[in-house]
Amino acid sequence: MNFLETKDVVKQYGSYRALDHVSVAVREGTIFGLLGPNGAGKTTLIRIINRITAPDKGQVFFGGRPFEANDVARIGYLPEERGLYRKMKVGEQALYLARLKGIDGKLAKVRLQEWFEKLGIQSWWNRKVEELSKGMQQKVQFICTVIHEPDLLIFDEPFSGFDPINADLLKNEILEMKQKGKTIIFSTHNMHSVEEICDDIALVNKGKIVLSGEVSEVRNRFNSGIVSIAFLAETPLSPDELAPFNVVESHFEGGKQVLRVTLEKDRKVREIPNLLPERVSLVALEAEIPSMNDIFIHTIKSHQEEAPQSHE
Repeated sequence: MNFLETKDVVKQYGSYRALDHVSVAVREGTIFGLLGPNGAGKTTLIRIINRITAPDKGQVFFGGRPFEANDVARIGYLPEERGLYRKMKVGEQALYLARLKGIDGKLAKVRLQEWFEKLGIQSWWNRKVEELSKGMQQKVQFICTVIHEPDLLIFDEPFSGFDPINADLLKNEILEMKQKGKTIIFSTHNMHSVEEICDDIALVNKGKIVLSGEVSEVRNRFNSGIVSIAFLAETPLSPDELAPFNVVESHFEGGKQVLRVTLEKDRKVREIPNLLPERVSLVALEAEIPSMNDIFIHTIKSHQEEAPQSHE
């Protein structure tokens, strides 16, 4: 089931079309990667989903029905631009924001204390926001985003300002929320994070969806057909022994040979060991599937020369 859908959403600012008939479908209980270069239209789409602004055309559906104003209470949104009051104390501000989301004061304090302990920030309760580093402020804002336990969470560059240890901590919290059945929209430029945690993606460029699908399916779609083979041998394979392969590259050093080969249409990777001579010992066999980072760059570059956006 799709928890959230946008259908043919258009947003125009004067002569500039920020979104041009954008349709996405976010499956319930999954992590959806909303990707794209700066200025592609991601933030505009997120603002429409949060009802911060309205589309000029198109519709947003929430749980299979048209999106309504009171559905916003079921969303937690962590924007890329942080918005904490710098002079307020951390605990006081977190309580204030939790109350704004409709949580009873006593319950809010219990939940906040649990989260502060989980993220190791108990000692920050009485410190002012301006005394905290960017990463420390990010933890506080993350807590304020999830404190009302929303059904849909939208994280825009959530790892910005974090060192690797804290980024991993936050990543694990996001994955735990998914395990609890939450639906998550994850917007980032970090393609490694996309491969780690996203189920599906949509790549936006110049206001249009230029690539979408399940992460594994998208990567396989861009499969180059090249397979890397590594094996141990006293001497490199002879031309006759290499005959079954379409060799792209071959390297032999210290009793180890590495081949990069292309497969014929009907041949499978699992058949390769049977094509090697008995005198070698296979140590690695892997299809070279491009990373999401490579796919992102390739797709965006391929659209750079396209005609300018249409206007109304």
